[in-house]
Amino acid sequence: MQGNLNVQTENIFPVIKKFLYSDHEIFLRELISNAVDATQKLKALSSRGEFKGELGDLTIEVKIDKKKLIISDRGIGMTEEEIDKYINQIAFSGANDFLDKYKDVQENLIGHFGLGFYSAFMVADKVEIETKSWKDAPAMHWSCDGSPSFEMKEGKRKERGTDIILHIADDCKEFLEEQQILQLLKKYCRFMPVPIRFGEESQWVDSETEFEEVGEGENKTKRPKRVEKKVPRIVNDTDPAWKKAPSTLTDEDYKKFYHELYPMNFEDPLFQIHLNVDYPFNLTGILYFPKVRKTIDPNRNKIQLYCNQVFVTDSVEGVVPEYLMLLHGVLDSPDIPLNVSRSYLQSDSNVKKIAQHISKKVADKLEEMSKAKSEKQKAESEADKSQTFNSQLEEKWDDIKIFVEYGMLTEEKFCERAMKFALLKNTEGQYFKLDDYRDKIKALQTDKDKNVIYLYATDVDEQHAYIAKAKEKGYDVLLMDSVLNSHYINLLEQKIEKTRFVRVDADTVEKLIAHDDAIPEKLTKEEQDKLRPIIENEVDKARFTVQLESMESDDQPMVITQNEFMRRYKEMSQTSGGGMGFYGEMPDSYNLVVNINHPLISQVLNEQDADKQKQLVHQLTDLALLSNGLLKGEALTQFIKRSVEMI
Repeated sequence: MQGNLNVQTENIFPVIKKFLYSDHEIFLRELISNAVDATQKLKALSSRGEFKGELGDLTIEVKIDKKKLIISDRGIGMTEEEIDKYINQIAFSGANDFLDKYKDVQENLIGHFGLGFYSAFMVADKVEIETKSWKDAPAMHWSCDGSPSFEMKEGKRKERGTDIILHIADDCKEFLEEQQILQLLKKYCRFMPVPIRFGEESQWVDSETEFEEVGEGENKTKRPKRVEKKVPRIVNDTDPAWKKAPSTLTDEDYKKFYHELYPMNFEDPLFQIHLNVDYPFNLTGILYFPKVRKTIDPNRNKIQLYCNQVFVTDSVEGVVPEYLMLLHGVLDSPDIPLNVSRSYLQSDSNVKKIAQHISKKVADKLEEMSKAKSEKQKAESEADKSQTFNSQLEEKWDDIKIFVEYGMLTEEKFCERAMKFALLKNTEGQYFKLDDYRDKIKALQTDKDKNVIYLYATDVDEQHAYIAKAKEKGYDVLLMDSVLNSHYINLLEQKIEKTRFVRVDADTVEKLIAHDDAIPEKLTKEEQDKLRPIIENEVDKARFTVQLESMESDDQPMVITQNEFMRRYKEMSQTSGGGMGFYGEMPDSYNLVVNINHPLISQVLNEQDADKQKQLVHQLTDLALLSNGLLKGEALTQFIKRSVEMI
């Protein structure tokens, strides 16, 4: 039998090549997916008793034979009528309409138009089908050379199943290279539910005929010799971890699967969430929490999306919320089509439900961890019921806090949940839930306007002197050192009523938390007016604003502070851009706070020798800069030289 494919144009194959060429490797996934479908259908027929024969070995085989690539299965096969229905009828309203409608579309279009099989013509200039149905029907042979004409006749295949034979085109010869095909099979087919064989691989096995002696004297024995043997290469795991019941898996099983997914990632994940939903949509998968540390990994393609164990994409924007792109793992849903497009993900209601569900499950897991005892303290707290304990979340907090902060900043519903379990850590290494920390500090750290002031440091070493002063006052200081700090602090100030966050070096310790009581001034107004120009003449006015403050006489004579508002918004502009560029372009500015109650400041004021006065001001200013890490280069060299001379 000869005939023409049922289309209204003769340029269908140029259309396929033109529109799908950028995704031409997808052909292998499509053809093997068809082979898997044919095999799964046979299993279903057998389980229902409709197919009564032996299933036998159902392994799908991929072979390279000179200029041909062959995909063979032992599934249900096709009759002549089925070939005519599924192969010869192509659902096109006309290539001209197709071109007009989709000329601007960049995404892969296979599948949307019943073109799965015809993707073969993206790499082949001739395609043959050898098939024999499970029904009592003759074998059939079909061939097409890339024109609308085809030939169909009785075939020679003896066993049930189908061979798809691709005569690879000259401009696609890379698909005749073993490593290229193996790479594509590993990418698209590594978890398909039917075994897929491609070539052979070497394995070390015990020989059945060769032996070697081991041991000495009376302990000498013989054992089979280890020999290298060629065995069929099975490229896929048909029963991946996410398809198994969570109750059957151990932590080691989860870690092993993680390293299968990411063989170049040598760190273990912190923990995982196993998803298993069948209503109102179908979703299985495992999401892993990696160590995020202090930076956000810009490589977002860490979550792999599957449809019935067939790889779809690792660009999952839309399927998971923005902040969950930091996670690793696998999602599998038959409700997301194989040939998913970005516009589909943004508009489909099932996809939105899946995204909401995943976000809820993540929040559930973190809240559960915030209530559960750490493994180390379970036994101890069982013995002593009154003992306080660290939660599982506390143990992991330093590694995942950026993830939680990012989620709270970008996802309102997650933020509402996270306000119950998010933690704050102080410079003593203690962890607190948000409400608990407020209760801890409000008695001593409430200012005259009834705002509770949360003091924080971003670097314990650099800000050590300021932290020490705050602690002398009885204040508690948080450690907030993530890259999202400024944005996160702004969020907490909005969410927690009557709250302000102030970095410990934003002002003198007396002014960090404003109270009504004031320290008496030892210098008169006239003396202060005389002192100010003496100091200002010796500092860089573009960087420093001189402030005269009444502080304790045993405080430092000069202190460097940095305005909380300006510094914070400058940091925010550097991480977000947008409409905050004005702040980011502003130079760093500092306050040089002069303690007018310190004896050395009185000495500066009373010094009659102008050179000695200038030298003393330089020395005191440099000491303040040095304590903040701001004294560098030539200025540091001059300070050291001056210090030696003064000693």
